[in-house]
This record gives sequence, C-alpha cells and structure tokens, in this order.
Amino acid sequence: MDISRQFAANVVQTSFKSLDELTISRARWRVLDAIGCLISGANAAGCKAMLTLVKQWGGAAESTVLVHGVKAPAHHAAMMNSLMTRSFDFEPVDAEGENKSSPAHISGTTVPTALAMAEQRAASGLDLITALVLGDDIVCRLGVASGFDFDLGWDNTGTINGFGATAVAGKLLGLDEKQLHNAFGIVLNQLAGTMDGVMDKSMAFKLPIALSARNGIFAAELAGQGFAGVKDPFLGTNGFFKLYCRNHNTQDIVKNLGKKFYADAIIKPYSACRMTHSSIDSALKIARGNDYKVTDIKEIEVLVTPGTFKGFCSQPLFFGETPQVEAAFSIPYTVACALLRKEVKPDYFTEEAIRDPEIQSLIGKMRLLPEIPADKGQMTEINVKMKDGRVLTASTDFPKGHYVKSPLTADEIKAKYRNNVAYSKTVSNKKAEKALEIILKLEELKDVRELTGLLVK
Repeated sequence: MDISRQFAANVVQTSFKSLDELTISRARWRVLDAIGCLISGANAAGCKAMLTLVKQWGGAAESTVLVHGVKAPAHHAAMMNSLMTRSFDFEPVDAEGENKSSPAHISGTTVPTALAMAEQRAASGLDLITALVLGDDIVCRLGVASGFDFDLGWDNTGTINGFGATAVAGKLLGLDEKQLHNAFGIVLNQLAGTMDGVMDKSMAFKLPIALSARNGIFAAELAGQGFAGVKDPFLGTNGFFKLYCRNHNTQDIVKNLGKKFYADAIIKPYSACRMTHSSIDSALKIARGNDYKVTDIKEIEVLVTPGTFKGFCSQPLFFGETPQVEAAFSIPYTVACALLRKEVKPDYFTEEAIRDPEIQSLIGKMRLLPEIPADKGQMTEINVKMKDGRVLTASTDFPKGHYVKSPLTADEIKAKYRNNVAYSKTVSNKKAEKALEIILKLEELKDVRELTGLLVK
C-alpha cells in the first residue's frame, strides 16, 4: 500500500480513543497558543487587505473569521484566521519525528483549519482534537522525511501543511479512505510557497501558511464530491518527494502510524523567528541578572554558529514596507530589545518601537560573530562590554520552548495567551477567559460553535 493510502486509512480509522493523554494535552495547548497568536495578529500588516477581499467574495456563512466576527465559507475563514495566526511569527513550531526534527510551522495552518471545519460541521471538541492530531502527525512525518532545508527555496508552510490541512478537513467531513486519498492527490496541485517572503522581509511571508488552510479544505470538499486526484501524490513520478525534495528518506515515514502522534514540539516564548530565540535567551539572562544602563554599553558581541551567521535572521534592518516583519527575523533587533526592555513581545514590534533611538544605538554597537562550532546547533553566547571595563556574559545551549528539552510551564503558556489578548485590545477579557476555560477541557465541548462564538470583539 502506498504512503497516501496508508495515511488515508489511518485518518479514517483512528478515533479519539486511540489518543493518549499526553497527545491530547499537547493538542489543547497548541489550540490555545494558536488562538492567542491569532488574536494578537488580527490587525497586523496585510490582514486588513485580505479581510476586505473575504468580505467582498461573500458566500455561505459557514465559519467565523475570528476576532472580526465576519461569517464566510470555511475555506476563506480558515485562510484568514491562519494569516492572522502567522502575523507575529509567534505560533507553535518544529516538526518532531523519530529521533529527529525539522523546521516547520504546522499549527498556524492546522488549528485554523480545524476550527473552521469544526464550526461548519457543528462538531465537538473531541472531534476537533482528533482531526488536529491526525493532520499534525502527517505534516510532521512528511517534514522530517523531506530533508527540508531553507536553501531548497520553497517554504514548507505552503507545501507539507497543505496535506495536513487536507487530513484535518477530510476527517471532520467524514470522508472515506478513497475520498481522502483523492483529496491528497488534489491538494498536490496547489502546493506552493517561496522562502523569498522571509528573505525579503515581506508581509508575503505569511501567505503560504494561510493558503495551505484554504487549499486543504478545498481539496477535501472537492474529493467529497467525487473528484479524483493523482494516483500517488507522495511517491509518484511527479509526486511531492520528486518535485520538492533533494535528500528525502521515507524509510520510517509510516513507522508507528496510528500509535505515535507527532506535532509541533515548541511553543514560542518570544514573538520572533525561532532562529533568534537562543540569542534572546542569552540577552535576557544578562538583562535580568545585572544592573546596568544601556547608555554605558560600549560593545555587544553575539556569538552564533556559522549557519546562523549566514542565515536570514542575521541581516541588517533596512526599514522596508513592513518593519515588524524585518524585526521579527532579526537577531540584532531582538537582542537589543531584550537588553533594553527585558522582554520580546508583540508590543515591541511597532515601527515606533523598532526605530527607538536607544534600540538603534544598541544595534550600532553590536557585532555578530560566527564563532560557535557548527555542530552546536542553536547555541549562542553574548558578551556585553561596558564602558567601565566590565564584561557581562551569558550563553544558551538550547532556547526555551521545547515541550521536553526546555518547556514553558502551563502558567507561562496561559500568560502568553492573556498577554496576546491584552495586546490586541479586541476580544474582551471576559470572553477570552471563558474561551480559555473551554479549551483546557476541549474534549468535553459538545459544539465548537460555543468556542468560536466567544472569539470575536
């Protein structure tokens, strides 16, 4: 049986009863975290433009564009909600696999897809969790097997995420195995996404993750109408692995399928690219552990690996059309922010905050140096040299956020959600707290519309 048919069979046949408590608990936290990120990003750059189009397109009032309260076809609502979730690069990340991981942003597609489809179907929280877990698992298996690296040029939020969204939508639609296999073969025709959105620091960086949500629902609904897809969407002559991958290895892609469920492994503590987080952690250790004035700083050395030094987060700020995106993908800015403000959160990604003269002064005193050994992964070291001769030093081996290696506590995840709500100034605290209560017992929710009805201003 080919991979697509095995994936389809697993999605159709697996029920909530097959999920262990850790898998369920992690799914709840991802839903909470993604919703918080969606709320904080509701009015970020580019969101108004897409919302205008969604309103103009109209269509069946199936699902809610959260925060804004607009009703739209499920695929449009999921796309819009996904775009908002991605806005601050704050959503869960990192596809886990069998003894390895791969860079990925899965939940920004799959959670909005699950919410939109569960609302359309008046499904339960239990059904939402089951579909989400199964979709996330497929994306992780594909991501790890793909051998993805940024230099391939394509953005995996617009490729592997499409298959995950298809699985989520197909499960909630109740597709059978043949239909879901066809849906995978349909969505293959819609995969897209360039890393230039990130390289150019453009608001277009968040389009691939949103289009995957739309495309997955479209593929599942079309397959449900009897439309056939390609025969082998993954290992076919021109399937996913042939078209997009260079060093793929599918040997273990279905290992423990239906028994072990993979997902995003990291809930981010900072609203910036994960590549900046180790440097942020090091800077915060200095900022929170020492008494100093930033005006007394003479020089800042940020030691990183050669790979990080050459990466897209080491580029200087150039103040293009979207400064917030530039800052979110900037080690110099996020380190300066941590040293000055002792926090890195959405409040500090306005153009005014980025252009702050004290921030710009710190960036001007900063040097990135590729002096951490290449095999040290995400390790960083920061040396802050003071005018009085002191040197304030801190290092980080692995940044905070991984649910096993360096987890956020339950209280920290809830605090992040509340801070996102407070930043947005849209959804009321009363509604947000009620939504929080529901999400923490999501499998007990009878109708997801009770949750989505709260998440509007």
